[in-house]
Amino acid sequence: MMKVVAIIQARMGSTRLPGKVMKTILGKPVILWDIERLELSKLIEEIIIAIPFGSENDIIERTVLANTNATIFRGSENDVLDRYYHAALVSDADVVVRVTSDCPLIDSHVVDRVIDHFLNNDCDYCSNTIIRSYPRGLDAEVFSFASLEKAWKEAELDYEREHVTPYIIFDSSSVFKKLNVSNDTDLSHLRWTLDTTEDFELIDIIYKKIFPHKKLFFMGDILDLIGKQPELIEINRYVEQKKIK
Repeated sequence: MMKVVAIIQARMGSTRLPGKVMKTILGKPVILWDIERLELSKLIEEIIIAIPFGSENDIIERTVLANTNATIFRGSENDVLDRYYHAALVSDADVVVRVTSDCPLIDSHVVDRVIDHFLNNDCDYCSNTIIRSYPRGLDAEVFSFASLEKAWKEAELDYEREHVTPYIIFDSSSVFKKLNVSNDTDLSHLRWTLDTTEDFELIDIIYKKIFPHKKLFFMGDILDLIGKQPELIEINRYVEQKKIK
C-alpha cells in the first residue's frame, strides 16, 4: 500500500502579501483553514507543513502544532524543492500531494480526484493545472517520490528549485509521464487563491457568507454563492498571477 503524504509549503515572507498564512478568517489563521479542509481527504494519510528556517516562521510552527495533528518540517527558504524532498523523505512518502498555503478554499473532493487519477493510471505526475479548468486556488499536484527525487537531484535553474515541480512539468524529454485532470466546465477564470489584499477580501466574504450556515462547504457551494452574487467576481478579477518562468 502506497503512503500518500500531503505537503503544504508555507512561510511568513510572501512578497506580495507578507504574513498571509497567519491572516485570520472568522478568527482562524489561513494555515489552519488549509489544514482543516485538507484533512477531509479520504486518501491522504499524513499532512506536513514545510516551512523555512528562521525565527519569523516560528509562529507558523507554534500555531500548527497547538491546533492540529499536522507535522512540521523546516528547511531551505529559497530552495523549496530541497525542502519538499527532505520533508517527503523523512515521512517515508511513496506519493506526494503538493498544496500551497495560499489556498484556504482548497477542496478535498478535488484533491482526492487528482490523487485517485494518479493512483489508478500509469503516470509519474498528475495535476489539475497542466490545462487549467478549475478555479485557481483549488490546485493539486500529485507525484511519485521517485519523480520528486529525480527532480531534486537534477534540477539546476533557480525557478526549478523555487517552485518544486517545474523540472517535471516542463520536461521536454518526456521522461515523466504526466496526466491532467479536467473539470467538466471550464472555471479557470475564477480566482480563489490568496496573494493580494483583493484576494483576501473575496475569500473572507466567501467564508462569512457560507460558513455560518454550512460548516463543510466545497466548490459547488462557492459556485452557488457566486451564481447568486456574481459581483463578487469583480473583487479580484484584475489580479495578475505571478509567472513561474
